[in-house]
Amino acid sequence: MKFSENIEGFIKAQNNLDTTTFANYFTENATVSDEGLSYLGRDEIKKWIQEAGEKYQMQSKPIDFQQTGSKGKLTVEVSGTFPGSPAVMEYHFELNDALISSLKITG
Repeated sequence: MKFSENIEGFIKAQNNLDTTTFANYFTENATVSDEGLSYLGRDEIKKWIQEAGEKYQMQSKPIDFQQTGSKGKLTVEVSGTFPGSPAVMEYHFELNDALISSLKITG
């Protein structure tokens, strides 16, 4: 499977719980939607991924990636300390050059 450097780095940062690097893959005013909640900007995104990572000890394994223009969909198997682990999730991206401007997680 082939995906861009920024998506590869995003996954690595998430798996390493490197919240600062993770947040820096997003634009300043990016949005994330996950489990019915929304997060705006790098600070909120950093806090969200830190809390989720600490709570669930998540690890993501890419299954598939598709990109058309500025839109991408990454399918991952997410495992951790949450009910139903592992679970297949889809990360729907809007990209602005090399940065993520929007991420919606479904699954």
